[in-house]
Amino acid sequence: MTRHPSIQSLPLPGTVVEYLQGNEPHLAWVEEASGDKLRLYTLTRREVKLAGARLLPWLGPRHEGAFNREGILEKLKEHAARRETLRAGLDPLEIWELAQGEVSQNSAAWFAGLAFEQPDVDQVAAMGRALLSVKTHFKFQPPNFEVYPAETVERRLAEQEAARERELVVTAGHVFFQELWAGWSSGRRKDPARLEAQLDPSAAQRLKDLLRAIMADAESQEHGPLWQQLRKGLPEHPAQALILAQEWGIVGPNHNVLLDQAGYDEGDAWSEAFAGEIEALGRDFQARREPPLDTPFLSIDSPTTRDIDDAFHVERLPDGWRVRMALARPTLSWDFESPLGRAVARRASSLYLPEGDSHMLPEALGCGLYSLKAGEDRPALLLDWELDPQGGARSFTPSLGWVRVAANLTYEDVEAALARGDAPPEAAAARDLAALLRGARVERGAVVIDRPEPRIELSGHPGPAHVEIGPGKDYPEAQLAVSELMILANASMAAWAGERGVALFHRVQDVTLPAGYAGVWTDPVDMHRVVKQLCGASLEARPGRHASLAAEAYAPVTSPLRRMADFVNLAQVESFLSAGAPRLTREALQESLGPLAARLDAVAMVQRGRPRYWKLAHLQQVGREREFEAVALEECGHLTALSLTTLQMYTRVPRDMLGGPFQAGQRFRARVGKVDPLTGEFRVLSLREADEKPEAGEWPPKVD
Repeated sequence: MTRHPSIQSLPLPGTVVEYLQGNEPHLAWVEEASGDKLRLYTLTRREVKLAGARLLPWLGPRHEGAFNREGILEKLKEHAARRETLRAGLDPLEIWELAQGEVSQNSAAWFAGLAFEQPDVDQVAAMGRALLSVKTHFKFQPPNFEVYPAETVERRLAEQEAARERELVVTAGHVFFQELWAGWSSGRRKDPARLEAQLDPSAAQRLKDLLRAIMADAESQEHGPLWQQLRKGLPEHPAQALILAQEWGIVGPNHNVLLDQAGYDEGDAWSEAFAGEIEALGRDFQARREPPLDTPFLSIDSPTTRDIDDAFHVERLPDGWRVRMALARPTLSWDFESPLGRAVARRASSLYLPEGDSHMLPEALGCGLYSLKAGEDRPALLLDWELDPQGGARSFTPSLGWVRVAANLTYEDVEAALARGDAPPEAAAARDLAALLRGARVERGAVVIDRPEPRIELSGHPGPAHVEIGPGKDYPEAQLAVSELMILANASMAAWAGERGVALFHRVQDVTLPAGYAGVWTDPVDMHRVVKQLCGASLEARPGRHASLAAEAYAPVTSPLRRMADFVNLAQVESFLSAGAPRLTREALQESLGPLAARLDAVAMVQRGRPRYWKLAHLQQVGREREFEAVALEECGHLTALSLTTLQMYTRVPRDMLGGPFQAGQRFRARVGKVDPLTGEFRVLSLREADEKPEAGEWPPKVD
C-alpha cells in the first residue's frame, strides 16, 4: 500500500504529532527537534519537552513556513476537529471483526486501509484513536496494535463489566454502609428500606451477597479487596459484616454466623435436593428387610431425641453378665460417592443447639428410616458380650441383623424408676454393671469430669430473643448406665478391629496423667487442675491410648446417625462382617482423615461457640441486675482465674479485684460489666466475698 504524502517519517519542526498522556492521545506541533529531544506546542497552549520515543506512530502532516503561536494553534484545531469527526465515523469493533483471524498485529495505517482508500495521516490518526479506545479488543504495542483473539476479548469484556459493577457498588455501598454503621453505633437505627431505595437494585444485591460472603469468610481472597474498599472509614470490628447485615435486615438479630463460617445448612431443608436418593434408599430398605431378633432391647435418651442410634439389653448371669447392644445401621445400602453421600460427609456431625437441632443425615433417614424406634424393624450392628462378675470381658462378638426395640425410655423416667426400685430389670442391671465398669476404669487411671451444662431456654427466637439459664437436668444413674455401655462398646470394637487388621478411626489422647489425677471430679477447682493436665483427643487412623477414658484403643461406632467418624467405622465393620474385608484400607482411611477432621473441627466450633453466644446474650440482658456465683481457681501472674459456676464459663480478673490474698475454691459474688456476644467477650466489673475461705488442702490427693 502506497503511503500518503501527508504521513511523515521524522518529527521535524512544523510536524503535527500526537503523544499519550493519561491514556489519552494529545495533539501537538513540533517547534524544535534535536536528536530524540523535542520541544512541542500543544492544543492546550502549553510548551512541552518530550522524548521522540513517546510519540504515537502517526506523524504529520508537516507544514512549511513560519507560523506564530496563533497560527500553530489554528492548524492544530483544524486537525483535531477532522480527526475527531473521522473517529466518530469508525466502528473499532467492526474493524476487529475484519482483522480477527487475518492478522495478529499490524500498524494503525494498515487498519486505516480497511476503512479508507490510501488513508492520509488524519485518517490513520483517527483509526489509531479508535483502536486505543477499545482496550478489550486491541493492545497497543508500539508501533503496532495487537489483535486479541475472541476468547481474550470475552474475558476482558467480563473483567471490564466486573470493574464497572465494582465501581458502582463501591460508590453507592460506601455511603450506605457508613449510614448503617452510624445507626448501630449510636443506638438510633436508620430505616434500611429508605436507604436501600437509593441503591441501584443490582448494586444492592451485590452488597447483600458480599456481606454474606464476608460473614462466612472474613479472609476471602475473592471478596476481601472489595470489602476493604467499602469499609474504609469504619472502625475495626471482628463482626462488622454481621452487624451491617443485621442492621440491613438481611439476617435476624441472633443470626448464627458460626453456621456460615462452617458452611453448614441449618435444619433439614438441605435434604430436599436429594429426595430421589432418599426414596431409593427407602425402597432398598424394604427389599432387604429380615426378621428381627426377639431380644427386648431398650433405649434411654432425652425426651426430645428422635435420632436413636443405640439400644441395649443387660442380663445378670449367675457368674457374670450378658450384654447385647443394637446400633443403628444407616450404612445398609449407602453410597459414599453419591451426591447425598458427599453432602452428608460434608455435614460431618449433627448439631444440638439451644435454638434447635440440625441433623447430619436427612431427617427422613436419621430420625425416621434408620432410627431405632420402638416397635419398628430396623437394620443394626449387633454387639454381644459375656462379662465376668467384675465386668471384665470373656468374649465379644459383633454381627449384622435386624432388631425391633421394645421400648424407647427417657433419662428422667429411668432415673425415677431406679430411685423407686421398679425400673425394668434390664435398666437396673445396666446401672449396676455401669458402676462396676466405671470403677474399673478409674482403677486403671480414668478421669471423669462431672460438669453438667446449664439449661438454656429461648423465647422469641428467631426474632429478638429472651434467654433464661438454669441448672441442667441431671440423671446420674441413668446417664451412667448409657455412657459406660457406650465406652465399653467403642473400646471393644477397637480391640476387635485391631486383632483382625480392620482399619478404623480412633480417638487418641496421648498424655500421661500424674498419680492421683484418676477419679470422678465435681469440684470446680479439682476439675480445673485435672483439665490442665489433659489435651484434647484427636481423630486418628491408627489405634492409640485414650488416657482420660483409660482405654488402650477407642474406635467410636455408637453414634452412626450423628457423627461421620462413627458412620465410617460402622461401614468398615459391616463390610468386614458381610464381605470379609473392610470397605477402605488403612491407607485410604488415612487419606480421608484430613478432610473429615477439618469438617469435624468446623462443626465443633459451632457446637462450642453457639451456647457461649446465648450465655453471653443472657449476661447482656440480666448482668447488671444480678450477681453470679464465682469460684477462684488459681493465680495466673497478675490475674486470677475464675469460674462462673452457674454458667460454666471461665474468665480472668485482676488479682487485686479479689481484695487481697485468696485460696483456690474461695467463693465470690460477681457483677458483670461489658458483654459482647458477637465477639465472645465479657468483663467482670466487681467481686465481693461470698463466704468463708476453704481450708487449704494438698493437691493432688495422696495415693496409697
